[in-house]
Parts: sequence; C-alpha cells; structure tokens
Amino acid sequence: MRIAYLLADPGIGVFGTKGASVHVQEMVRALRAHGHEVTVYGTKRGDRPGRPETESVPEDLADLPVVVVPVPGAKDAAAREAAVAQVAAEMAQLAALDGAEAVYERYALFSDAGARLAARTGIPFAVEVNAPLIAEQQTHRSLHDEASAWEATRRTFAAADIVACVSGPVADWVRQVEGDAAVTVIPNGVNTDRIRPGLGADADTDAEHHASLRPFTVGFVGTLKPWHGTEILLQAVAAATGNAADAGGTRPWRLEICGAGPQLDPLRDLAQRLGLQDCIHFHGAVAPARVPEILGRFDVAVAPYPMPSPGAEHYFSPLKVYEYLAAEVAVVASAVGELPEVLGDGAHGLLVAPGDVDALANALDQLARRPELRARLAASGRAAAVAEHSWQHRCAQLLALLPTPEHVASEQVSPR
Repeated sequence: MRIAYLLADPGIGVFGTKGASVHVQEMVRALRAHGHEVTVYGTKRGDRPGRPETESVPEDLADLPVVVVPVPGAKDAAAREAAVAQVAAEMAQLAALDGAEAVYERYALFSDAGARLAARTGIPFAVEVNAPLIAEQQTHRSLHDEASAWEATRRTFAAADIVACVSGPVADWVRQVEGDAAVTVIPNGVNTDRIRPGLGADADTDAEHHASLRPFTVGFVGTLKPWHGTEILLQAVAAATGNAADAGGTRPWRLEICGAGPQLDPLRDLAQRLGLQDCIHFHGAVAPARVPEILGRFDVAVAPYPMPSPGAEHYFSPLKVYEYLAAEVAVVASAVGELPEVLGDGAHGLLVAPGDVDALANALDQLARRPELRARLAASGRAAAVAEHSWQHRCAQLLALLPTPEHVASEQVSPR
C-alpha cells in the first residue's frame, strides 16, 4: 500500500534527535520492510525548522519522501493552536491528492488530519497514541482552546480503524475519551539490527580487552525532562561506595549523559555540587545514528524514573530501555509502569524502587562488583529484545489489525 504517515506535532522533526523522532523513523523503516511505500507529512524535517538537516538523515532513509507543511509563526498560544489545526487540514488534503491508500497518524494536539483523510477517501486509518496529550499540555505547558483539543481528539479516536496505544494506562485514557474506539496496546520497540552488541568498541580491538581499558561506565540516553529522574542517577553515582573519591577528589567511575532538554543546565550544576565534574560527560543532543556506538561504551544503562505523583500513572513505554536491552548492556530501571514486565520481573535487568537514591546506588555497586551478573543480565536482555521487542514485530502486530483498502471499501457499500 501507499501509506501516508501524518506528523502534525510541531515539536517533532522527522529526522530530529528526540525519542519521538526515532519512533517515527523506525516505524517508517518497519512499514517499508513489510513492503509498503511511505510518504511522511510533517511540520519540519529536523529539530529546528528551516535548518539544513541532511547530515542527520540516515542513509537508509535518504530516499524517504517527506512533505513539509510548516506551522507558521504565531504571537500567542491561541494562534499557535489554530495554526496546527490548519496545518493538519492541509496535510490531509495533500495526502489525498497524492493517492494515499492507508493513513498512519501520530496523535497530535489539534490535529484531525487522519480522520479528515479517511472520511474523504475511505482508506484504512490507524492512529498511534503515545501519551494523554491534553493532560500533559495542561500540566507542563499551556492549553488555550481546550474544547477544540478535545473535539479533534475525539474525532480522531472515533474515526480510526485502530487506535494503537503504547501502554495500558494510555489505552485506558483513550477508552475514557471515546468508549467505542478500536483500542489495542502496541508498546514501543527497538531496531535490533541498528542497535546491537559491541558497537562501542574499536573495530580492531577485542571487545573484552577494550572494556578492560576504560573505567566502569554508567549511562543514560534520553531527553532531559523532569519526569526522567536524571538527578536521581547523579545522586546515586555520587553515593555509590564503588565510586568514592580518592584523596585528590578523583572518582574511578565514568557517567555519560546522552541527551538534551530543560534539565541539562540544572544537571551540570548538580554534578558540580556533587563532585562529579571530573567523571561525568554530557553528550548533549546526538543524532540517532550515533546512539548505538555510545550505548556500546556503557557497562550499565539506567532508567531512573522518580516516584509518580499521587494519583498519577507511569504511562510511558520508554524507548531507551528497549535500546539498552538491544545493545546488550546491563539495565537498572525504576519499578514503575510496565517496566517490570519489560525487564522480565528482574530476569533482564535490576529493578529498584522509583526515586530511591540508595537503592539505585546499591544496584550500581552490585553490578560494578559482579561482571558475571552484568553479562548474564545483558545477554538475557538482548535475547528478549530480539525475540519480543523488534519494530518489525510491532509493525506486524499493527498491520495484522489494519483493514485492507478493499475490505474498507466493501464495508462502505450498503447491502442491496
């Protein structure tokens, strides 16, 4: 089929560095691997509109058709929200004119592009829901026209043949919004060919020997937002007995933080206060193509989520954890949401209480002392990633549920 991938969220570039951009790229790869032609309709190519992004376009996606419908500048929130709605309408029109035979939309506030396209053409329609965006917008940003946001959201969920949610809590939210929505849970995944063991070592150096030449390395990959708990990771690394500073203030471990976001400067300040400035390295934002090599240098990778606020649920399906597993790195993660299930209740990684600095420090100490435990967890995690969590597997789940264009057309013909 010719599939139109609709991405009306102005915060996500097709070839950007955020996890959301990785998600877009990997679903495109998986759809193409299943034999479909994909055209992406987005608001920008990279992290910043109007900037050359050719250097960040993966080689295997260089031929991907990308139609950019930019969101015009706006003086206030109301104008921005109206602009997104207009862009969504334009995307639907363009995709219809281009002859799309199916539509896949990443749910975005104020967008009903997929519903418009499906109503106009009658083609199959799947929408991917990663978060309860209206609640997120109200909590972390600003929402001017709430009524229009709800209207577009309900129209989208009601029109879709499949509403693919990344977690159980997200699926529950969709059902509350639109009781008749065709909800299914399809978590995030990982490209186990792109991310695989040993990519951080020198190609001419034995991986085991290479690892022995560097310090014990703890790492984090992801956008630096408050709800990711990266300050807990820094505090745990400072508190770990195996990383105690010597008389000269030198610490034996290395901590690598890969990502950008509003927490970057506060984390730099915290590292200074904790005496970690000589053992920590902030990579900043990096292109997805660099992530496998960076993961290959970690001994332990961490997802240090804090304790959820009272009444709140951990509704994420963290890309980072699947990538950690695929890279065959030992994982430590907070026991929140669906992470215990992803980590096989401890078979594929260590689970710690969310927000517990001491528990995380103890887990890191344990893994530093026991290389055989690191190796066992890492191997188990890699096997699980390959067997259960590949993007091709996720895509196959979706395609198995998506009606064919012929089936949709036959349902639209009234029986005589």
